[in-house]
Amino acid sequence: MTDYFHGIPDVRYEGPQSSNEFAFRWYNPDEIVMGKRMEDQLRFAVAYWHSFAYQGGDPFGGQTFERPWFGDGMAKAKLKADAAFELFDILGAPFYAFHDADMRPEGATFAESKRNLDEMVDYIAGKQSTHKARLLWGTANMFTNRRWMSGAATNPDPDVYAYAAATVKVNLDATHKLGGANYVLWGGREGYETLLNTDLGAERAHAGRFLQQVVEYKHKIGFKGAILIEPKPQEPSKHQYDYDVATVYGFLKDFGLEGEVQLNIEQGHAILAGHTFEHEIALASALGIFGSIDMNRNDYQSGWDTDQFPNNHAEKALAFYEILKAGGYTTGGTNFDAKLRRQSLDPEDLVLGHVGGMDTCARALKCAAALLESGEMEAIRKARYAGWNSKAARDMLGGSLEAAAARVTAEGIEPQPKSGRQERLENLWNRYL
Repeated sequence: MTDYFHGIPDVRYEGPQSSNEFAFRWYNPDEIVMGKRMEDQLRFAVAYWHSFAYQGGDPFGGQTFERPWFGDGMAKAKLKADAAFELFDILGAPFYAFHDADMRPEGATFAESKRNLDEMVDYIAGKQSTHKARLLWGTANMFTNRRWMSGAATNPDPDVYAYAAATVKVNLDATHKLGGANYVLWGGREGYETLLNTDLGAERAHAGRFLQQVVEYKHKIGFKGAILIEPKPQEPSKHQYDYDVATVYGFLKDFGLEGEVQLNIEQGHAILAGHTFEHEIALASALGIFGSIDMNRNDYQSGWDTDQFPNNHAEKALAFYEILKAGGYTTGGTNFDAKLRRQSLDPEDLVLGHVGGMDTCARALKCAAALLESGEMEAIRKARYAGWNSKAARDMLGGSLEAAAARVTAEGIEPQPKSGRQERLENLWNRYL
């Protein structure tokens, strides 16, 4: 025990009427929602990086947090792991997620960094044997160190590509050893700043081959989890090769990976791409590549990814509607890629940020499930497209452009607009919120 969370009780479900801030009002792990326990529908994960590595900095100022595990060396890394599993226990969180750089100190050489990671994997495996939380996914930080400033797989230096390959291999091995359900690749520097010094075609080809190599290695070691890509537009690179769901799908198709790789979709990244969260989830589902989500929210008055805890269930309910409609998660889950505000200094703040986020998601899930189970929205949607069920419509799709055009003259077709009934549907949606 670290005593960092001393005096903070385990958080339990007490219901909507509870005034206890250290209680769940909506998240009841054992409540059945659409045939599954709520815990199994939501599959919450705590992000190691924001909760335990983030020091409270922003683009204009440095560290504001003081944590007993901040510092170099393996003793500090193990203290961090001790505190992490204490938080997982307090929340009853079934999963966590990590970057290698969050878990282990950076070594002077690659070999030293690997030794540090291997030691921490063994330490955390011991933690998993006596605690509830399991690994939702692991990933490699290939964006912070200056070696990655021109990219990892897309770097113009082949030695950096090799270093990236070694880094992912080590981290995929670590994820496999810890029983991770997924492995995520976030290409934070996989993009470019200016075309004046960039061979875009070569960089994209190298990124595609790198991902093929990752998939090949996954099968070689028998890793059964999903390989996930997390799309993000701009920030930190001006032009990211993984801009949004549609862009990544085109990339996967080009390299024959659409059946091997799925997507981890983040609320904040969807907003920065000019989309809604639910749009990105729905599109990934329609394309057969939906995997998991990073849950957070952005400050809509800021131009960057602020990674705040969600606090608006109405906003999140649309996302969970699309997830439930797609059949729910398989290997994925709801990872809180969310961090405290730099003025939120206390251990209680870290607990309550997650409590509020978990309650927000639970309430959103219940609203989404109620509407989906009612069938009202889907019945209206189905009726709008009912004309495509006719034989003539099906024949038209299977035929030629000329045959479709001939129908207009032969049948005297003069189509009239029909209402999309958006306001009715918005009112219906609001009834369930």
